[in-house]
Amino acid sequence: MTEMIDPFGRNVSYLRVSVTDRCDFRCVYCMSEDMTFLPKKEILSLEELDRLCSAFVEMGVKKLRMTGGEPLVRRNIMWLFQRLGRHLESGALEELTLTTNGSQLSRFAEELHACGVRRINVSLDTLNPDKFKAITRWGKYDKVMEGLQAAKNAGLQVKINAVALKGVNDDELDHMVDWCGGEGFDLTFIEVMPMGDIGGETRLDQYLPLSMVRARLQEKWTLDEIDYKTGGPARYVKVRETGGRIGFITPMTHNFCESCNRVRLTCTGTLYMCLGQEDAADLRAPLRESDDDGPLHAAIAEAISRKPKGHDFIIDRRHKGPAVSRHMSVTGG
Repeated sequence: MTEMIDPFGRNVSYLRVSVTDRCDFRCVYCMSEDMTFLPKKEILSLEELDRLCSAFVEMGVKKLRMTGGEPLVRRNIMWLFQRLGRHLESGALEELTLTTNGSQLSRFAEELHACGVRRINVSLDTLNPDKFKAITRWGKYDKVMEGLQAAKNAGLQVKINAVALKGVNDDELDHMVDWCGGEGFDLTFIEVMPMGDIGGETRLDQYLPLSMVRARLQEKWTLDEIDYKTGGPARYVKVRETGGRIGFITPMTHNFCESCNRVRLTCTGTLYMCLGQEDAADLRAPLRESDDDGPLHAAIAEAISRKPKGHDFIIDRRHKGPAVSRHMSVTGG
């Protein structure tokens, strides 16, 4: 069995792929409202993404997650899901999934299930329609709710990802726990990450440590530690009152690097071995230079040999700039 082992003995078995840097939202912690997107000539074709993802599967990747931007706004994206589904059928791939803002789920939920997708993450930071509009700038709350219902109807297991934002959604954490429990959705809270220039606001304005979130939740809910993992960095508890699960992703207060099994591929073919480091490998060149996958496999192996031990995220109170210059939408959430 093929495996990719990094310098610290971790088996890299999880690839997150940003299929586009474009999005139909402009969330305040992710993008500025006036974004400049990549020119189309730099973007890998869907056929190239299929070949690249398939090379990773051949080298030992067991879980593929499509991200963006918003993956479902990419034209003909279902073709890629259909193609990658063959690796599920062969048993080479254990899971094909995606992270989405939910805006296109009413169109694609059934088709995603037909391609072998069984579990999705939906980014949703508030259950207040006015607040939702303020956070996403361009998003339509009713459309997302319609998409979530379509996902449930299609048999997709839904996990809600909520970024904890001080002064924005910190007054409705209990409501989100209650709502997710009632809907049968898992819920994960995420600390805001210092990536990319987001315009007027600073990360310090938004940053809410999840240690505080958890302490607040424990005033109302009984949170039982459980040994549950999805392959990502979240640490989970079970809410005794609802039976639902809550995950906590803490890149700031407690990094999760010791067990990191992930690498991230951008839509231009750039491989980031760590979300919080700038070191990267160009896979587009070997992909386009030859129809033989040998040079591509070699480039992937060389990149994995440089995977760092961890990231260095910090919210800098003196310098207002981000810790990493690229936006989250470029690397994929």
